[in-house]
Amino acid sequence: MMSRSADRRGSNLIKTKTGTSSKMASLVCTLQDHQDDVNWCAFSSTLLATCSGDKTVRIYNTSDFSELPFSPLSGHGYSVHCCCFSACGQFLASCSTDATIMVWSMVTGDIEAVLEHPGRSPVRICAISPDSVHLVSGASDGLALWDFPSKQLSRTAAASDTTMVACSFSPCSQMFMTGSTYGDLRLWDLNMNQLHAEKNAHDLGVSGCAFAPSILSGAQVVQFRVASCGQDCHLKIWAINKFSSGACKMQLLHILTDQSAPVLCCAYSSDGHLLVSGSVDKSVTIYDATNAVLLYKLNQHARYVTACACSATSPLIATGSMDKSVNIWRLENGCGGHDSWQRGGKSLPEENTQTSNEGRASAGRSKLLVADWSEEDVSEWLVEEGLQGLVDKFRTNNIDGTELLSLTKETLASELHIESVGLRSKLLRKVEELKADSVCSGIPDEFTCPITRELMREPVIAADGYSYEREAIESWINTKNRTSPMTNLPLLTTLLTPNHTLKMAIGRWRTSQ
Repeated sequence: MMSRSADRRGSNLIKTKTGTSSKMASLVCTLQDHQDDVNWCAFSSTLLATCSGDKTVRIYNTSDFSELPFSPLSGHGYSVHCCCFSACGQFLASCSTDATIMVWSMVTGDIEAVLEHPGRSPVRICAISPDSVHLVSGASDGLALWDFPSKQLSRTAAASDTTMVACSFSPCSQMFMTGSTYGDLRLWDLNMNQLHAEKNAHDLGVSGCAFAPSILSGAQVVQFRVASCGQDCHLKIWAINKFSSGACKMQLLHILTDQSAPVLCCAYSSDGHLLVSGSVDKSVTIYDATNAVLLYKLNQHARYVTACACSATSPLIATGSMDKSVNIWRLENGCGGHDSWQRGGKSLPEENTQTSNEGRASAGRSKLLVADWSEEDVSEWLVEEGLQGLVDKFRTNNIDGTELLSLTKETLASELHIESVGLRSKLLRKVEELKADSVCSGIPDEFTCPITRELMREPVIAADGYSYEREAIESWINTKNRTSPMTNLPLLTTLLTPNHTLKMAIGRWRTSQ
């Protein structure tokens, strides 16, 4: 059932014009369970978390925005300022004026750990690294870096005359950015070494910062994008260039001035194409992050917009406010020209009308991914390709689509006992053409492994921030001396983190085909 507070469903439609295509943002629902200011919103693949000055954290199911049975989470003694999910969504961390960071189970709602910030200062910000190995907390006395699996304090860094109010990890999990009320942005490594300091990034203070999820790479440099917002009423987009020497350089790319009051929060969409911000002027702005172009301006909240978050698995945005409400918005036509939330980013070509039995079979089979072909589908394909002599052998060995894609010269000779070298070569050429056709006919590029160029089944995130098929990247690491397939730079760690969000998105895309 829908949460009792999820009202005004679809009551507001906001349209903008981008090129020749009209786009729309619609209000899905309004959540009004909190009794005080909403300070933060965060999505996992299936849940939305919100926290408030009322000392609680509330958890909603994103399928219908009904509140979970164990919500609200009550454990903090004072206002809860921030909350964030671990990568798999199994845990949620929240921080409070009570000087603690609490880690909650998203299965039971129980408290897994209570971390006391060094110095017992009010904790204003917390962030979990994309690989779920580290947690950073920020307060008026500085930063604390925690080992997240063990919940043990690793390192601290002191701050003077300022409060840390913003933090975001890089997509590779090897660096993080912080912002303070003093107005500076600082880039740190996991040893708490300061890699770069951008002083006076925002006059009167920084209020938020967020790394874009993508990484750009060149021969000798890896580039990240970061957004920051502040009391100067500006939203800024920065480029961070990290050179093979280890040096870092930060460059201001864009200053966005579409909000008329201090900008309190900002967030990137999961593909990096959108940038969202909320302001004291009660507005929410949504930009094409690549071109720094305003797409939407939403004005539903009655007071300051203090929180914003983008779902990684659907075209939803959550915005929280001092009006005690959380608005859920749906972008009806993708994001800034990139429909990455809809059908995985590409639409399948329309099938030509077939009249013969063979044509109808081919059309029906073409709607499936090759990996989903049945043994009968494989047999039909062999006949169409003039390889009918192999049908009985393939049926005897129960070759379906998955096995077809994994065939090698060795398996054809030793397991299927195909003696003709020419026949083996012809079959493998046809399989490679099948793989290429699958990529060109609608599989979203972000769903394919950069190494194999095939649809991923067990995607994992490597230290370079890119996602790969687990077997492919493990083989690469074992044979390529720990370099990144995408950047050619050394991988700082061989740790591979399951990308559950991407796996679920691929699953939904497969179901929709």
